[in-house]
Amino acid sequence: MTAGTVVLLRHGRTAYNATLRLQGQIDIPLDEVGRWQAEQGAVALSASHRAARVVSSDLERASDTAAAYADQVGVPVETDPRLRERSFGVWEGLTSEEIAERWPAEHGEWRRGGEPAGVGAETKADVAERMAGAVREHAEALSSDECLVVVSHGAAISLAITGLLELDATAWRGISGMHNVHWSHLHRSAPGAVPGWRLVAHNVGAGYPLDRWRAGPHADLEPEPKSA
Repeated sequence: MTAGTVVLLRHGRTAYNATLRLQGQIDIPLDEVGRWQAEQGAVALSASHRAARVVSSDLERASDTAAAYADQVGVPVETDPRLRERSFGVWEGLTSEEIAERWPAEHGEWRRGGEPAGVGAETKADVAERMAGAVREHAEALSSDECLVVVSHGAAISLAITGLLELDATAWRGISGMHNVHWSHLHRSAPGAVPGWRLVAHNVGAGYPLDRWRAGPHADLEPEPKSA
């Protein structure tokens, strides 16, 4: 047996997200906006997908996002280090500009979709393999009418989808990045069908305008009234 539906949920915002720093596997917590996103996203996601099982990356930003959703549906959070973000080696914690200044050739290769050599970054193929393998394993514990929610990270989720669709993770770049606390869901294909999973929806959120979602609950985004 295997779950009929898998939902892949990205974690909420962190201070590194807000300052455009490459996080990788640095264990950084949610910031205030990220905690609000996790709460709002949990309510919205639980209205459409009620998981029988919730499995999260063991990094704090993901496991805390998972806990907000799990509280809504009344199941515990399990953690699995295979669901961590892609490791970016010595680039972790740096901005794109800082990386480009110190490693211009490798940065250029990365921006073109290639693999940056010599910086300790995990390959896309390796991430796709560990992510898709973990998702399949956790899904196999459920029945066809049940839903698995997996809470992970932006690059890792894109590569998980690529792997589950049985595409070339090294060369294929057809999945856009996800916003914080947005999700994708896949349905299990009919027995014997290729690929074994079908992407039904991608980068779905709680329904807020994106500028409000990024700014958080206390931002005043209404235009100032004009004077008479």
